Amino acid sequence: MRFAKNRLRTAAATATAVALGAAGLAALPATASAATAGLNVQYRTSATGASADQAEPWIKVKNTGDSSVQLSGVKVRYYFKADSASATYRFACSWAVKGCANVTGTFGTLTSPTATADRYLEIGFTSGAGSLAAGTDTGDMQLRFYQASWQPLNQSDDYSFGAAQTSYGSWSKITAQLAGTTLWGTAPAGNEPTDPPTDPPTDPPAGGATLFDDFNYSGYSDPRISANGWNVRSNSGGPGVPGATWAPENVTFSTTGGNSIMNLETSTAGTAATTEQTEVLTKATKFKNGTYAARVKFSDAPRSGPDGDRLVQTFFTINDLQAPMADNYAEYDFEYLPNGGWGEPANILYTTSWETYNPDPWQAVNQHTESRQSFSGWHDLVLTIDGSSIKYYIDGQLFGTHDAAYLPERPMSINFNQWLIDLAGQTSTTARSYDQQVDYVLHIKDQVLTPAQVATKVNAYRSAGTTFQDTVPSS
Repeated sequence: MRFAKNRLRTAAATATAVALGAAGLAALPATASAATAGLNVQYRTSATGASADQAEPWIKVKNTGDSSVQLSGVKVRYYFKADSASATYRFACSWAVKGCANVTGTFGTLTSPTATADRYLEIGFTSGAGSLAAGTDTGDMQLRFYQASWQPLNQSDDYSFGAAQTSYGSWSKITAQLAGTTLWGTAPAGNEPTDPPTDPPTDPPAGGATLFDDFNYSGYSDPRISANGWNVRSNSGGPGVPGATWAPENVTFSTTGGNSIMNLETSTAGTAATTEQTEVLTKATKFKNGTYAARVKFSDAPRSGPDGDRLVQTFFTINDLQAPMADNYAEYDFEYLPNGGWGEPANILYTTSWETYNPDPWQAVNQHTESRQSFSGWHDLVLTIDGSSIKYYIDGQLFGTHDAAYLPERPMSINFNQWLIDLAGQTSTTARSYDQQVDYVLHIKDQVLTPAQVATKVNAYRSAGTTFQDTVPSS
């Protein structure tokens, strides 16, 4: 990102994993059979009271299949009822055989709340957790979570809680997924982890201060870009390769399928002096709660030259870090790494909500969701921020829900950029270039729209021939 990037290295290294490496299956001998995958979750609690200072779900995950499983592909969900609509929670690992540094915990909100569950704690594993051979388990994971306010928890109405479960035993009220497929447990009704949410086919609410831009410009020097509140970056500095240039001339515009498109080109020949990165951002920091949306084309392969650079393609909002660990910092990211980076070996998409960070020594306070797969091509990205949560949608489906603890305290700018983490991913000195494209951007102040309502709003602008509108007041 613009101000403090190179910092998701640590966040990525501790991120929960989503997908296993998918090697193609070779033809099996006539006497062989395909591998069978299976997981089992064993659970006990050391906090048995209906009311407790913290919940203590201790968990073991067992591989009941007949082949080895990478733990980085496993996700486990513990379901519970929030003690109030505004309650926020913190996760901690007291001890784990696999090492607490290799166990992650994030909180999410269920799409179909029930009487015993409207939130979940999702446990994941970093690559450092290694693998589970067939028939083995993770060993003890002594986990806990608590209210950020340290108010007592009411566990009696929590779906996954078992007061009598004081020794390990199979527990079907906790689910386990492998590479996105649920292999163990039963979620609260209507909340299976693989269920995509559906958007009601309603019209978007009327009114609401709005920024809409169709990026209908002649070039980076078009005076309307600045008049419409955008800055095409040329100043030096991070993120990315130290000494690289931010090149405004590499931001170009064209027409595709009747729509105007903004293209951000990043290029290098393997040295800092030949590296050119691109960024477009609003000059004003006046955007806070509401809906943010953009249609963005990510690219796995370079437009020209050899592939392999550790590239970051983005859509995000941000304000400035006024001091290390300042609690009024905010940032909300869509970040696609087509060739990996930050400890990841291959393509991965992150959505990350930032509370604050310390650049030196590095310390990060954020919540993130990620998916290890290709996102090459056009995608509709929607971010909503209200008084209770931050939600990220990709192509109409809920991708991640982040907690109220990460809500913004101050307004932000809206940004797109494409940059290189480093030059170690591809060491060739042959010139190569990469493209990220943007179709439109939309912000509706203080209104939460569904992805379907965003599409209706954008179509209405285009039907009316409106290429730009900004009625969002200055902060």
